[in-house]
Order: sequence, then structure tokens, then C-alpha cells
Amino acid sequence: MDRFVCIHGHFYQPPRENPWLDAIEVQDSASPFHDWNERIAEECYAPNAAARILDAEGRIEGIVNNYARISFNFGPTLLAWLEVQRPEVYQAILAADRESQARFSGHGSALAQAYNHIILPLASDRDRRTQVLWGVRDFQHRFGRMPEGMWLPEAAVDLPTLETLAELGLRFTILSPRQARRVRPVGSRTWAEVGEGIDTTRPYRVRLPSGRSLALFFYDGAIAQGVAFGGLLHDGRQFAERLARGFRPDRGGPQLVHIATDGESYGHHHRHGEMALAYALHWIESRGLARLTNYGEYLERFPPTHEVEIREPSSWSCVHGVERWRGDCGCRLGTGTSQAWRRPLREALDWLRDALAPRYAGLAARYLRDPWAARDGYIDLILDRSPGSLARFLAAHALRPLGEGEVVTVLKLLEMQRHALLMYTSCGWFFDDLTGLETIQILRHAGRALQLAEELSGPGLEPAFLERLAQARSNLPGSLDGRQLYEKMVRPAMAGLTEVGLHYGIRSLFGVSAPETGAGEEGSRPAAGGAGEDRERIYGYAARREAFHTLAAGDCRLALGRVRLTSVTTREAGTVTFGVLHLGAHNLMAGARVGAGPDQYRRMAAEVGEAFRRCDLPGAIRLLDRHLGGARRSLSSLFRDDQRLILGRILEAAREEAGAAYRDILAAHGPLMHYLRSQGLSLPPPLAVAAVQALAADLRRALAEPAPDPERIAGLLAEARYWQVEPDLRDLGAELAASLRRLAGAWAARPRDPERIGRLTRLVELGSQWTGAVDLRPVQDVYYRLTRSALLRAGGQEAAGGVEDRRWRAALRALGERLGMSPAVWGEPRAGNEGN
Repeated sequence: MDRFVCIHGHFYQPPRENPWLDAIEVQDSASPFHDWNERIAEECYAPNAAARILDAEGRIEGIVNNYARISFNFGPTLLAWLEVQRPEVYQAILAADRESQARFSGHGSALAQAYNHIILPLASDRDRRTQVLWGVRDFQHRFGRMPEGMWLPEAAVDLPTLETLAELGLRFTILSPRQARRVRPVGSRTWAEVGEGIDTTRPYRVRLPSGRSLALFFYDGAIAQGVAFGGLLHDGRQFAERLARGFRPDRGGPQLVHIATDGESYGHHHRHGEMALAYALHWIESRGLARLTNYGEYLERFPPTHEVEIREPSSWSCVHGVERWRGDCGCRLGTGTSQAWRRPLREALDWLRDALAPRYAGLAARYLRDPWAARDGYIDLILDRSPGSLARFLAAHALRPLGEGEVVTVLKLLEMQRHALLMYTSCGWFFDDLTGLETIQILRHAGRALQLAEELSGPGLEPAFLERLAQARSNLPGSLDGRQLYEKMVRPAMAGLTEVGLHYGIRSLFGVSAPETGAGEEGSRPAAGGAGEDRERIYGYAARREAFHTLAAGDCRLALGRVRLTSVTTREAGTVTFGVLHLGAHNLMAGARVGAGPDQYRRMAAEVGEAFRRCDLPGAIRLLDRHLGGARRSLSSLFRDDQRLILGRILEAAREEAGAAYRDILAAHGPLMHYLRSQGLSLPPPLAVAAVQALAADLRRALAEPAPDPERIAGLLAEARYWQVEPDLRDLGAELAASLRRLAGAWAARPRDPERIGRLTRLVELGSQWTGAVDLRPVQDVYYRLTRSALLRAGGQEAAGGVEDRRWRAALRALGERLGMSPAVWGEPRAGNEGN
């Protein structure tokens, strides 16, 4: 067959971590999810790892990993986040690349991406090389092979960018059709201008000034536009047939119809887009419309027969070249706004980059053989922060054995450069206003780079930077400028040992374990200095408790302690002494201080403890202020995630207390309530409220059981119907989903146990009574995996016809029906497929 189809998905999110915490803070605009990474993972990245194919009746007859049958790239910082926060999705992506190698003649479908998505034609030569090199090394670390191709951020390209790709061993990249200038057959001297009319069904060779060359694929712009904005993902069959119409009837030979879009089109931008993609691929293969392939395989089978010259600089999302990331070119999402802020923002960052470079080179030269080669090699430490990795890095780059303080200095210098790269993430310019989340994020990276520079080489940079930044002005009423935005949104985010130690103390008082980091780069790597049993992780720090004492008196509690904190990224360490006084409810005051010795701590503990035991709370507060420097903090001054965690603990206690009171009301007035119901009368509002709240509390406890009892839950729902009340089950949706996952896990451990299948079926049935949608996808995934497993099928064959086998098969069928699975999944004959 000479007809081939390839669909490329560019999956990417910008770095979102607070640079001082290496964790993503809550983003209210992503509600009901914690942040945008979490939301898009749930809407897109996870569904594409297990996309549903439906039959004609809308039942699930297949669950497929879309990534294994398309071409794709994931941004390195997004993959780092997925590795920690959604490891099952991360593993599915890696598995898809392995599967695609088996499917596509040894060519994996995953492509690399320049590290944190900067516009490469606007980067310095040094930064461009580091970005491409880091993208390649990150890919090798994760996928275990050299990438064949690389996705260019925003497909932004010029000849120096292509030279960098070719120099580092990459074979191809993907561009939009309008980025081609002219073409000619290999061997011809005559060029033909093409505009957007380039034949996208063949690959091209671009010859570079160095004498190297690179293959370029120009995707079908019309079909890609239809996917992104034209409704093609409303119907998988329509999508497939539109791809099939992309072949050119005016020429013979092999042809490749291929498109490239944001991967988030498949599920985030377009709900159920992943299902349309899965069905389109299924339709193409099952109907023989074309053969699926990826770029590496196609390039090996059909090398370029034509050469191309590109338009430079150019990109796929700005018709003015790359002006969207440095000027007021008119490219924007909305209307009526000015993007004049883009130029002074870039100029301020360029000034900062150029001011940081000599400081870095001069200081680093005292410790490193080649400071810029060391920066290129720093990706190995970003990927693995373990002591062994640090030792290997220093062995490769240090001039001599370095002392502990010198190592900290080197790591701070490298971190300064890392943030100087992160501050160029393209999203900072893409949207319509200076005050967007993405622009604030790149300014935070700039702020962290500035802070590190001034710690290492003295002050002076920040005022000059802010003077330039003030030239950028927001479109919002009040005309906020860049300096004001920095003071409002960047400076308050800065945190160091004192702030983290304070949060550690507050968490300890409330029994909240230290959080797993949400950090992109370092999230899954060992803590600095190795992790012993007394170590835990709080944000970007390893924490070792040195002392901790608590006292309680009525509703009041006091916590005093010392904790040794070590930055995972810089190895900078310090001991923080803290004191936390909780006066009940939301009333809390705390303080912390770096540098107080053990003797000072013992004096503080004795004096504050004595005042607290005497119930002299004003005296205890004064003593805390005296010992900890008077920088008193309250609940409202905490990092927002910690604030919500602590409030959750406080509210949980209040909820339990209220639930107990409501149950007491039911017990006291139960006979009267039964009499009212026997007479057909409704409960008076106060008693109805008591019934609703007591039942909701009981349902929450029942769902939280390690092995939830569906009959207990059914009884509580029946009791609600008896009292003619309706607990708000929407608030319990997460608890129900977690219960379903636990029962599904129990079934997976013993897949031929009909009792376990029955309990799971019953809870799924009860879930259908829930207010609001209940996510059955995890249970459906387990069902599909188990019913397709060789072990399960072999077991069924061995016991075929027996009573136990018939009982098991009946249970399996009942669960499948409740989950909306096609009979073809649980073993009945396959019907015709016309779904999705």
C-alpha cells in the first residue's frame, strides 16, 4: 500500500512550579482541580492512555493506548510532573513508545522537545544549544533511546535552529505548510515558490550552511485546522474519512497524509476528542483506507526526493514570523487589547540574561573547568539529584575536589542559569495580558535567578531589571505595570528556610505529613545527602527533625521544635527553630528563626512551656516573639496549599462534632420521626436537616472503609429514602470513586472470585443513584484488562461448563453490563462496529 497516515500530537504544559518551593501551588482557575496540570491530565493525558472505542449501541468494545498508534512529543517538564503525580499515565506513555517500535519497524513514535519550550530563533546561540541538548538528554533518560526527531516549540524555526538539531544528531522536525518558501527535486537547479501550496504528502530535505542536512515534514494545514477548530473531533468516522481525502489524486507513488496539532485537542479542548482519535485510527485500519505509520518509519522507507528552503524566522501560530513573542503584531486570542507589553518584557529579560552570563562565567570558572559545558551537563543532575549523581557531575566538571560550601555555590550558580532559561518559556508572551498566570510564572523564574545572583555576587541587578520591566503595562483597568506586577505576585512567592521551617512546624502540630513535591525536575529523586528514616520531604527540601515538643490545654495546643532543612537543588542547609500556638478553630500564631542553637531552643521551650502550663497565653505569645524575632505569622499567611490543608483538618474536627450532634438528635427524636412517617407526614425542617447530615456522615465513613460494604451503603441510601431526605451526594463523589477503585483492586488480586465481582457490581449499581456523574473509567480499565488477560481466559477454558465457572461468568457479565461494556469484551460474539 502506498497510502500512509500519521497523526502527531504536541503534548505540553509550561513549568508551573513555584521556583522557591519546587511545587505547584493551587490555581483557582483550574477548579475543581488543584491546578491546570492536574485538570488537563484528567481530561486529556490519562484518557488518551486508555481511549474508548464504542460499538453501535454506545457500549465499550475496546480500550486502546492512543499514544502507541500516533506520533507524539511530551514537554520534558510535563513528563517530570507526570512521573511524580500521575505515574500510571507516565508509564503508559513510555510503554506506548516501546509498542510503537514493534508496530513501526523499530521506530518509536515519541519525539523529543526543546527543554522548556522557548522560542529558539529568539534565543542566544548558547541558550538554543542548551535547550536542544537538554531536550535530547531528558528524552534519552526517559525513553532509553536517542530521539530521531524533535518538536520545535511553536514550530518556530530558522537555519541556526536547524543547524543545532542536525549537529546534535536529530534527523527531522515538523513544520506548518506556510513555513516553506520554495522547493525543487533533488538534483534540479530550478526552485519553485510554494507559499502554502507545498505538497505535504512527501518529506523534504533542507541543506544547511554547514553542509549538514535535515528532513522536514510539512503537515496538512487544512485538516489540522479542522481538528483544532473545525469540529472534526465530533465524529471519529468523519475524522478518518477527512484524512483519507487528503491524498493527492494528481500524483502516484507513496504518499503520507499527516497532521500536527496540540495534543490537548484530544480531550481537553474537545471533550471526548481522544475517543474520536481512537475511532478514526480504528476506522482507517479496519477499512483499509491507509496504513498507519510514524515519521521515522516513513523516512526510512521513503527518503526525501525533493529539497526545500524555509521561511525564517517563522512559526505555526504567528503569521508574522515570531513577533508574537516580542512585539505587538496583532496575534492574540481576544479582541480590543494591546500586546505592546511583549517587547519591554522580552527586552527586560534579555537584559537580565546578558547581565547574569558574565557573573555566572566569572564565578563558575573558579570551580568548573568549562562553566558552559557544565551548564549543558547540569541536565543530568536535574534528572537525578542523588548524591551519586552529584559526585559524577563534579568528577566530570570540577577543577578540583570542592568543599561543602563550594558545592553549594556551584549548585546555586547552575540553578541561577536554569531559572534564566525557564524565564523564557514561550507561554509568557502567548496570551493577551501581562497579568496572566504564564507571564507571572516566567517573572517568578526571573526573580529566583535575580535572588541567586545577588546572594552570590552582591546586589544591584534587581532595581535595574524592575526599571526596564516597568515599561510593560497591563490592559486591565488601573494599568498595572511590570514592576508593580513583580512586587504584587513575585516577591510574596519568595520563600526560604525560615518560611519552610515555619510550615513544617504548623504541619507537625496538626499531624499533616510533609507533602510530596509537585516539582517537575526533582520530584522523584532522592533527597540531598541521602534519605534516612528520620528524613522527610517538604516542598523542595529534605527535613530532619531534631527536636519536637507539644503541649495541650483545653482547645489550645503548643508545638515547639527544631528541624534541619536541606535544599534538594542547592544543598544549602540550615536549622530552623519554630513555635506554633493554636488557640482553637482558625486562630493560630507561629514564628520561626534560622540559626538559634540547641541551648537557645531549650531555654525557649522551658520558658514558653511554663507560661503555657500556667494558661498564661499572652505571656506565651510574648515569649515566642522574643525568642523567634517577633515575625509572627497566622493561618492567613501560609502558602495556600498548607492553608487549605490545615483548614481541612480544623473543619474535619468540626464536621465530626456536628455529625455526632445530629446523630444524637436522631436518637432522641427517632420514635417521633417514625410516627410522623407512619402518618404520611414530612419531617419538620430541623429534624430533616439532622437526618440529612447524620446520613451524609455515615455514608462518608462507610465509603472510607478499606473494604467498603455495598450493603451498608445501600442501607443508608434506603434510610434516606425512608425519611424522604436527600443527602448531597455530590460532595461524596470522590469518596465513592476511591471506594470503587479499592474494590476493583481487590477483584484484580483474585479475578475469578465471583463474590468480589458481585460486591463491585453492587457498588457500581449504587453509584448510578448518585447525584452527578461518577467516574467509572478506572473500574472499566481493570475490567477490560482482566477480561483480555490470557490467565483469566485460560482459567475459564479449564473450568468451562462447571457450576463455579457459570457463576463466575454470570457475575462477570453482570458487572460488564453495569459498566457499559460490549458483550464482545466479556466473550460473546462481536457485533458490527459503527460507534464513536
